[in-house]
Amino acid sequence: MALHTSPEAALPVGEVSRLIGGWIDRLGAVWVEGQITQLSRRPGAGVVFLTLRDPSYDISVGVTCYRQVFDAVADVVSEGARVVVHAKPEWYAPRGQLSLRAAEIRPVGIGELLARLEQLKRTLGREGLFAAERKRPLPFLPQLIGLVCGRASAAERDVLENARRRWPAVRFEVRNVPVQGVHAVPQVVRAVQELDGHAGVDVIIVARGGGSVEDLLPFSDEQLIRAVADCRTPVVSAIGHEPDAPLLDLVADLRASTPTDAAKKVVPDVGEELERVRLLRDRALRTVRGVLDREERGLAHALARPVMERPERMVAEREAEVDALVARSRRVLGHLLDRADSELAHTRARVVALSPAATLERGYAVLQRPDGGVVRSPGEVVPEQTLRARVAEGEFTVRVD
Repeated sequence: MALHTSPEAALPVGEVSRLIGGWIDRLGAVWVEGQITQLSRRPGAGVVFLTLRDPSYDISVGVTCYRQVFDAVADVVSEGARVVVHAKPEWYAPRGQLSLRAAEIRPVGIGELLARLEQLKRTLGREGLFAAERKRPLPFLPQLIGLVCGRASAAERDVLENARRRWPAVRFEVRNVPVQGVHAVPQVVRAVQELDGHAGVDVIIVARGGGSVEDLLPFSDEQLIRAVADCRTPVVSAIGHEPDAPLLDLVADLRASTPTDAAKKVVPDVGEELERVRLLRDRALRTVRGVLDREERGLAHALARPVMERPERMVAEREAEVDALVARSRRVLGHLLDRADSELAHTRARVVALSPAATLERGYAVLQRPDGGVVRSPGEVVPEQTLRARVAEGEFTVRVD
């Protein structure tokens, strides 16, 4: 039950410590897994003291056990070993300190560690952390490289020397951290996150030399794998040698077989790039020269044509063609005019032949009434009616008798 306290009814420190001890006592014995960081076997003492640390987090707890409990595994357990402890939590009320009293200690074997790693690999794989589409390309020429490695380690020396040998102007932001042991995982994770948050870092290299399976376990830790998966900066894994395959290799954007190989894959070789530039420049020069030679040959071929040797010949030929066309046009137009003149003469003759004036010239006359109508029969006139008579040479009036 939750305690009800107030500023007026506060609990003494001893009472609080006693209550905490009571709650811890109710927990009972539990199995705890961790890594031994400190081991104290005092001569003549019947109790062994050790510190058990979580390899993924910065948390540790003290463990005590009887000497006979530890002697059962003393040949296979030492500092740095992973163990499973069956212990009962105890609360030391005078100092407010939590500890574990172990009744049994079991070392975690290589086979069990590898089985756990395989299970973790399948779990993270199902989440898509190792998917190829998550991989980000590395920059061609990184301006600042983040390096996470052991202090004064061979891995650090290999990366720095090989990178500067390939590109002398390359710059590094180095984070020296433990690369094995109980402190490795949280410090490597912190270093990776710091470099990922650095605005100038273009790529991060996590490097370590070779080692045993136990030595490389920090680079298969779930916390580190998830931290690398969350990085916005491309990460290169350069752990151990070619046969070594920690889970960091699977989540990283690029896996390098060794730290030296990481330097070669991240930093371009200045000599190779200069040679590539020279080859490209030579290729471009050959291409330009080829184009110029081809155009020069085409120009020479064009200048060798007769029309280019005597340009006035083309004008003379066009002039002759124009004269011929003009003469032909005149002939055609003359034929058309002659034909039209002939047709007009025939038409005029027909019109003259059919004209009423021609009939009048033969002695005929046309009588018209005052309203202009033509008289066609005697019945159309009356006595004393005045008519107009039209003849070939003019007209005159007549009166009907």
